[in-house]
Amino acid sequence: MYTIKGAEFKPEHFKWEVADRVATVTINRPDRKNPLTFESYAELRDTFRRLPYADDVRSVVITGAGGNFCSGGDVHEIIGPLTRMDMTGLLAFTRMTGDLVKAMRACPQPIVSAIDGICAGAGAILSMASDFRYGTPAAKVLFLFVRVGLAGCDMGACAMLPRIIGHGRASELLYSGRAMSAEEAERWGFFNEVVPADKVLERATATAQSIADGPWFANSMTKRMLQQEWSMGIDEAIESEAQAQAICMQTKDFTRAFEAFANKQQPKFEGN
Repeated sequence: MYTIKGAEFKPEHFKWEVADRVATVTINRPDRKNPLTFESYAELRDTFRRLPYADDVRSVVITGAGGNFCSGGDVHEIIGPLTRMDMTGLLAFTRMTGDLVKAMRACPQPIVSAIDGICAGAGAILSMASDFRYGTPAAKVLFLFVRVGLAGCDMGACAMLPRIIGHGRASELLYSGRAMSAEEAERWGFFNEVVPADKVLERATATAQSIADGPWFANSMTKRMLQQEWSMGIDEAIESEAQAQAICMQTKDFTRAFEAFANKQQPKFEGN
């Protein structure tokens, strides 16, 4: 059981743990390579919407159980029912899945994905929407929507993936639906690093812990500006960063860092 602003929070469709201000989300259906259902999509969306109010969570790790990250939407529990829905139901579903990405990008906590094995469809989107991505040599990332007769423009993929790996490479993956290998993912900038399978969660958690131990307000501002500046011109971005940095200069963590430096000590950030 976990409490956010006095309200009890216990997810039913994935594992949730918090330690040292790092929350870990584990997609936990290993027998099926961790597919998502209507319910788990919605619960993930609602979880990330709650995170702005979780004062004791400063970073998030997403991973999957049993040697795979996430195989996307469950074929029988999602894909089948979608073929029988009318346009109203279909649009409600696609907007709901898109809202999950919006919630991930809008929450102030940086998100780190630890990716092993299959990372496909909506799973690839979850990793794409994260701020950091660590993979294993066996990791395979597939934006496979075209394989089921759908467009590659799913949950923001056509906007976000080209910004991460470039337009040409994104086009290749979205038109073909082929797997991006771990070597390609690292070389193209999708993975921050490829590490052994038995170390990937540890590596992701270490990054998340480093963020959690840092200047919390400033880190959340960095995430906010990385998101907002996608749609800005350079002059507008520079002015926005001037305002954001001036705000950060009013925090106590900025003063703590100066005083620690002056005394040849390491600063201890408190997030205010």
